[in-house]
Parts: sequence; structure tokens; C-alpha cells
Amino acid sequence: MTSTTVWGPPPAAPPQAPGADQPRQPFPRGLWRGRPEDPRWARPALLGLLAVTLLLYLYDLSSSGYANSFYSAAVQAGSTSWKAFFFGSLDAGNAITVDKPPASLWPMELSVRIFGLRSWAILAPEVLMGVVSVAVVYAAVRRRFSPVAGLIAGAVLALTPVAALMFRFNNPDAMLALLMSVACYLVVRAVEDGRTKWLVWAGVAIGFAFLAKTLQAFLILPPLAVVYAVCAPVPLRKRFGQLAAATLALVVSGGWWVAVVELWPASSRPYIGGSQNNSFLELTFGYNGLGRLNGEETGSVGGGGGGGGTGMWGETGWDRMFNSEVGGQISWLLPAALILLAAGLVATRGLRRTSVTRASFLVWGGSLLTTMVVFSYMAGIFHQYYTVALAPYLAAVVGMGAGLLWERRRELWASITLAASVVAAAAWGYVLLNRTPDYLPWLKWLALVGGLTAALGLVFAGRLTRQLALGAAAAGLVAALAGPTAYTLSTLQEGHTGSIVTAGPAGASVMGGRGGRPGGGPGGGTRDGFGGGTPGQPGQQNQPGNGFPGAGGFGGGMPGQNGRQNGGQGQRNGNGFGFPGGGRMGEGGMGGGAGGVGGLLNGASVSSEAKKLLEQDAGKYTWAAASVGSQNAASYQLATGEPVMAIGGFNGTDPSPTPAQFKKYVEEGKIHYFIAGGAMGGGGTSGTASGISSWVQSTFKKVTVGSATFYDLTRKA
Repeated sequence: MTSTTVWGPPPAAPPQAPGADQPRQPFPRGLWRGRPEDPRWARPALLGLLAVTLLLYLYDLSSSGYANSFYSAAVQAGSTSWKAFFFGSLDAGNAITVDKPPASLWPMELSVRIFGLRSWAILAPEVLMGVVSVAVVYAAVRRRFSPVAGLIAGAVLALTPVAALMFRFNNPDAMLALLMSVACYLVVRAVEDGRTKWLVWAGVAIGFAFLAKTLQAFLILPPLAVVYAVCAPVPLRKRFGQLAAATLALVVSGGWWVAVVELWPASSRPYIGGSQNNSFLELTFGYNGLGRLNGEETGSVGGGGGGGGTGMWGETGWDRMFNSEVGGQISWLLPAALILLAAGLVATRGLRRTSVTRASFLVWGGSLLTTMVVFSYMAGIFHQYYTVALAPYLAAVVGMGAGLLWERRRELWASITLAASVVAAAAWGYVLLNRTPDYLPWLKWLALVGGLTAALGLVFAGRLTRQLALGAAAAGLVAALAGPTAYTLSTLQEGHTGSIVTAGPAGASVMGGRGGRPGGGPGGGTRDGFGGGTPGQPGQQNQPGNGFPGAGGFGGGMPGQNGRQNGGQGQRNGNGFGFPGGGRMGEGGMGGGAGGVGGLLNGASVSSEAKKLLEQDAGKYTWAAASVGSQNAASYQLATGEPVMAIGGFNGTDPSPTPAQFKKYVEEGKIHYFIAGGAMGGGGTSGTASGISSWVQSTFKKVTVGSATFYDLTRKA
């Protein structure tokens, strides 16, 4: 560890100052050998880190069941229908798609085609994405810094609570985080030698990331493009030509699917879920695009508060990543990362324009800052788990900054800055742990005292013996990672279900910036939901338990039922503000309200009797049943393995199918049952779902199975 670069200087070359760019040596082949200048332990340590990450993420993986049943139902559909596979349909009858492009579903669907429909077959590909992300971040940091710096970066990513959550969950964010990491790595490779192929591959990575989560993939384009345009070691005209080639690669890799969908006759493909005009472009630039920024998502359940306000999706403002809603998910090392990023840029300010070391800080640090600013001020739909996108950038910055300052620890400013980053991590860890005072109350003191002690040693690291300096550095690392490691282990110990999930122990993330645990599924709030009974229902400890009015309520119970059936009540002294949905297994995550009706964000409880009813003669119909809202439909589809139409899409507000189309399906004998209830969000402009519900209830025979209510669409009342 005598150089901050991955490629050490040739034997005859004079030693260079840490942080300077040095020529590369060939990378040797072989799993265990590593690079020629690496110590013998470096490659086994990396493999050990990856193995531990894999084992941790695989631990009790099936405890999450189908996790987000919305995407699991799409996986089930895509595993039985190639048309559903291509379009990302929620059901094998291809009535409607999910509200995202299908790329993140494809690995899960292939896994289920091979291993069958089961929890681990759906979630194992997400785990592998997490392990590969750790490897990519290690490789990126190791290219210009020491093996220890790479290991620190990889460990920080693996132990970030929201990363441990989302790399074991079936939302699109796992693939997005992986592809964004790959893009940053490839851009740094391109800055190294100016070869076009690296930049083109970076464009391909971002293009496929677009097919995972649309425009969020483009958040880091400005810093990546600017860094390459300024720092690449080729003439300016060639740089712009290479950027143009990369842009073309991005358009082709991300646009081919969009072109096919937009050109495909709408009458023979599924409706584009989340859109109001059956257009993927409208979905991309509206509901999933500008609407997320300004809070005006047509067909959504409502926006948030911009300009530092508090809305349905929580507080916005510069401190959003640190508040009680988000802080425990991602921000543990964020203060330290900002200090280390500034230090890295200061330390490399005198290097040449083409410095790859400085470019590395600019690529990863610029991606971190850009994404963080957008997340902090977006007024539309925002969930805490979105912040997993920050985890690779944060981890890389921490690893690079720590590695650079350690190599320059004999300079007083470097040792003081390194100590300051440890103090920042320990102090902020104390604050975050203090937000859950009943959770391991001794840990906050261990982190704080250990961090302060280690920082004192690091101030004098350049004057201490190597053993003492290493001891101080190790103590500082342990203190900084104590809090996130504990939250990560808590996350791994329990399953998570529903559309909105959070990492850490109960009470670690509170929507609306207020105290108390978020609510969850029926029968009382749980951590992964957001509380909220019907309006006016009291929360615990005499605090309001505000729900949101709408057909069926967001809790998924029938109108007029109590808060326990409609999604539970706010706990502790919170408002229970937001939406129930999710929860840990055994805490109502898959439960439904009365009648087995799912909520807007949580699935329904399907009884064996209801399952038997829907499976009877299901092969004669395109859809065994239809239900308002995707989560409700998804639960019945997963229980039976038969296609279930989701009327109105995820929120119940999409104009699909129209009442006329639905009546035609019924007349043609394509739908057997209609499942009563369902969740419809507010803010929609279409009366499609309510119109269909009213027509069915007044026209067809009601069938009651236990507490669930169905309407037989083959028998009129």
C-alpha cells in the first residue's frame, strides 16, 4: 500500500506523491493472484467480502415471501407468457403493464422460468445484483487507490441499510443501482486512456438503466459528460465525437424497446400502466418524469410539498437526506463522505487536467451530489428506498477519500481531515441511533466514544508507529460502521412486503418528519407501511391517525369500516400520515381488509376457499377474475397462478379498461369473477373503476366465500 493508484510506478521510476497519477501495469489473469503490486491478502480479502455479502443477503431470503406482490405478479406473468415478458404485463392475459419498463423484471422472470414460482427464485437475482455492485465499486476504487480503500468502499456499500434492503427486494432499484455503478466505473476507465469503447459501454449501461427505472437513470448524465469532456486525454474534437457516440449508444440501448412499444398497435398490446393515454412516452415524461419533480403526477394519489414544505411524500429541502424519514436509510456516512470528497478535490487540485485520480472524485462525487440534490427537492412521489441509488456513489467517495488521506497522513492537514471525517461519522451515527432510543441504547455511546478516541489517534497518525496508526484507523472504521451495520443486520433479520419498505428497526424511518413508527397493513400499523386509518380515527396515544379518503380507503378495507380494517392507526406520537402498505411478514404485510381486499400499497389475504373458487374452470377464461387496483389483483394472481385483470392499474385511476371494453370482455366470456372492493387512489380523473364496480354490483350474482365477496360475471342477478 505504497501508492494511491492501482498501477504502481515501474521499478526504475522515482516515487511519486500519493494521489498522483501513475502509469498502469498489465492486469494479470487468475482469480487469486490479483494485481502484481497487491499484497497477497488483497484478492482473498475481496473474495471474502463478496462471499460474506452474498451469505448475508441470502440469509432467510424467503421470509419476504413475494415481497412487492405488484412486481412479483408481473414476474409470474412473464414466466408464463413471452408477450407479458416483453411488455412487462401485470398478468398473462396482457390487460395492463406495470408502471415501469420491464428490464428489471427480466432476470427474475428467467429465474422463475428455470426454478419455478417461489420467493427465492424471484429475489435471488436481486441478491446477485447487490454482490456484483459491491465488486464493481471495489474495482472502481482499487484502480486508482489501495486495496484497503477498495475494501472499505465495498464494505460501506454492503452495510448501507437501504442497500441491504433493496438488494433483497424485487423493486427496480437494485438493477438501477448496479447499472449506475457500472456506468461510473466505465467513464473512469474512459478517462484513463481515452478509448471510445469504454464511453460507449457506459452509454449502454445507462440506456438499460432507463429500461429499469426511466428518467432516474439520467440524473448522473451531466456530471459524467462534463467530467469526460474536460478530463479525457484526447483532443477536444474527439472528446465531443466520443460523447456523441456514447449518446447514440444510450439512445439505441434504451430506445429500442420504447420504439417497439410506441409503434405496436395499441389494440394488440397491453395498456401502459400509469399513463392516462396508453403511451409510454407520456408515462416517462409525466407520471414517472416531471411529475416526480413538481408533484403533479396525473393519475397519482397526490403530490408532496415543494420548497421545504411537508406534503404527502414528506419534507423537502436541503436536509431531506438527514431527516427522520430518510436519515437512517442512507445518511450514516454522508457527512463523512462530503468531507472526504472536498478533501480529495483539494488534494488533487494541482494535478494535470487529465488526472484520473481527480476525475474519479468528480465522477463519483458529482453523481452523489446531483442525485442527492434532486432527491432532496423533488415534490412528487418519493419513497425512502429510492436512496439506494446514492449508496454506490457514497461508498466509492468514502473509500477513495479515506485511501487518499491515509497515504498522505504525514501531512498535518490530511491527518486532521481524516480525523474530522471519523468524528462526523461517529457524531452523526450517535444522532441517528438516538432517534430510536430503545434500540441497542449502548451502541450510540460506543460509536461516539470510539469515534472520538480514534479521531484523536488519527490526528497524530503521521507521527505514530504504523501499528498504532493502523489501530486508530481500524477503530475509526468500526465506530463509523457500527450504526449502519446494526441497522443492516436488523433489516436482514426480518422479511419485508408491500410497495413501500424501509430498512432498520421499527421506528427508524418516519414519514412526514414526525415521531412514531409508520403504519402498515391491516390490523394496526407496522414499520414498512405508513399508518393511516380512515379520517378521524384516533391513533395510539391520542394522536390523529389520518388516512386518505378514496374508494375503499388506502388501507384497502371497504368504505365505512374502521381503521383496523382500513390500514391501521398511527403509532406512538405520529400522525400516521401517508399510506398503509407493506410491513414485515407476520405484521399484516400481506393481510387485507375485510373481505380479503388489498390496499393501495399492500396485498390481499387470499383464503383457500377463494383460491379454490377462482381456480375452478379458470382455463376457460382469459382472466380468472378482475379487481380494482394492481395489488389486490396481484395477490389473487399469485395465489392461484391464473391471470387476474387489474382495473385502473396500480392506483385504480388508469382509464383501463374502459367500461365499454370491460362489458365487451364480459360478453365474450373472457372474465369469470369480479372481486369486490379494491383500492382506488385519489387524484384520478377517470371514473372507469367506480363505473365498472357499480355496473357489476347491480348486474351480476354475488358470491360470498368466507368474508370475501365476488361477483360471478357469467350469472346475472
